[in-house]
Amino acid sequence: MKIKENKYLPPKGFSAINLFGVVFVRYGTKLSERTIQHETIHTKQMREMVYIFFYLWYGLEWLFRLAQYRNFMTAYYNISFEREAYANDRQSGYLKARKCWAWWGYLMKKR
Repeated sequence: MKIKENKYLPPKGFSAINLFGVVFVRYGTKLSERTIQHETIHTKQMREMVYIFFYLWYGLEWLFRLAQYRNFMTAYYNISFEREAYANDRQSGYLKARKCWAWWGYLMKKR
């Protein structure tokens, strides 16, 4: 996973954004180990879904969650990919033990 500094991404309110396995941060931003783990989980999710299907699913699920919760951030936090990443971004051994398609188990859980 590569980390690229720039002046446009991520949007305000976020510390990083992962696009196709490249993590973008604003100039001068120091990523915590937790954020790096979070984004690495997303990279694994992207790879197992061949990137494009990850983004299609992510977008559709976000729209579903937005209709469900009627709140942008609540919808974001309840996307299955985000649930998995937030639930495990503090567990040091998670990436080695993570099973393929692990995000699927977070599809029906509520945060």
